[in-house]
Amino acid sequence: MNKDTTTWFTSWFDTPFYHILYKDRDDTEAQHFMDKLTGYLNIPEGGSILDLACGKGRHSIYLNSLGFDVTGADLSENSIGFAKQYENDTLHFKVHNMCKPFNKPFDAVFNLFTSFGYFESDADNLSTIKAIKADLNASGFGVIDFMNSDFVMANLVPEEVKTVQGINFHLKRYVKDGFIIKDINFTANGKDYCFHEQVRAFTLADFEKLFDAADAYLLDVFGDYKLSKFNKNTSERLVMIFK
Repeated sequence: MNKDTTTWFTSWFDTPFYHILYKDRDDTEAQHFMDKLTGYLNIPEGGSILDLACGKGRHSIYLNSLGFDVTGADLSENSIGFAKQYENDTLHFKVHNMCKPFNKPFDAVFNLFTSFGYFESDADNLSTIKAIKADLNASGFGVIDFMNSDFVMANLVPEEVKTVQGINFHLKRYVKDGFIIKDINFTANGKDYCFHEQVRAFTLADFEKLFDAADAYLLDVFGDYKLSKFNKNTSERLVMIFK
């Protein structure tokens, strides 16, 4: 059994299986969200955006196609290595730890698709918000697109099997010690694999405390990718605009 022994996200996100399991993510929905968000924030034409925890760069590439100067940053060397094939004069990718400032001012810093709350340490989560704030220029906005933990926990599917490209991914979901956890077991190429994902079950109230501690100001909260009003019981997303 190949059990990851390092920090869970450094091993799981670097495997090809992570991208196989999530290959059917809705790019159209993601693109409409980027259209809506950049319009709402009124980011200037040619404005600079940092896509923090960008993965293989799907949001970064689309944002760049809209005319923005985009930097995609992620801890996964494999993901950044893949994304670099799409680089151009106004699209760059770099391996980067989001707990630390990028040390360059941006018109916006986006942290999308629940790419927050991985860390065991509360200090690392706070450091990430401080880093985002430090990387905003005077008129810049930070955006964290997180799951609505209240909704997710109320609608958790405990077990399911998802078959993608001939691989049966056995998924088990549960809540433990303040984390929403997903165990992922599967067999591929004659080997058994066991990975897991864990994300801190942060609520809006938890984020408000983090923003206060980071001396950041929460401007707006939305509940979906159409930027509808947030409702803790029915909204699927928790999209926060701050500076």
